Amino acid sequence: MSLQAAEGVETVAGSRRSKITPEREQEFFDAVLEQIRECGYEALSMEGVAASTRCSKSTLYRQWRTKPQFVAAALRSSRSPWFKGIDTGSLAGDLREAARAVGEWAGRDGTQLLQGLGNAVMQDKELQQALRDALIEPEVVELRQMIARGVERGEIAADHPALEFVPAQMLGVLRVRPLLCGQYADAAYLTQFVEAVVLPALGLT
Repeated sequence: MSLQAAEGVETVAGSRRSKITPEREQEFFDAVLEQIRECGYEALSMEGVAASTRCSKSTLYRQWRTKPQFVAAALRSSRSPWFKGIDTGSLAGDLREAARAVGEWAGRDGTQLLQGLGNAVMQDKELQQALRDALIEPEVVELRQMIARGVERGEIAADHPALEFVPAQMLGVLRVRPLLCGQYADAAYLTQFVEAVVLPALGLT
């Protein structure tokens, strides 16, 4: 039974959320993300999460009514900001540090998570929005702030045509490299990418 089938199941019980501890809730989230990494989003099931966490399906249904809602909550719970706090005093330095930060995330288990979400992100609008809200948009905001500081310092013109594509370059390569050569975009690769591609495009050294 899929998480989408929660609608209409145990309607009375589903009208209120059960009381669970933050620690227990995190167990559920960890199980969701682990299933996505191992089996993919499509194979994620209420039965699997319930079995791995030793709880009843009704407990999960009371907490999260749809599969995207469940995954979105899990993504938010696991979010560790990549770019927050980076401020080296130069745009080039900030982008180098950003490359290392996102590469460290991808090198642990982030790439598996992105691959597990796979095509479902494009097909499921609710999941797509959840991924943007939980992971992508906060990092894009941080990148835009780095760029704004660089503009304020006079390092680069505000209308430089390459500025618009910095988030796509920094984040898009996470998905592309595994497809191209079967390896994740780790910190070393992303740092080289920034030096060879991003900084020259911006006219920075």
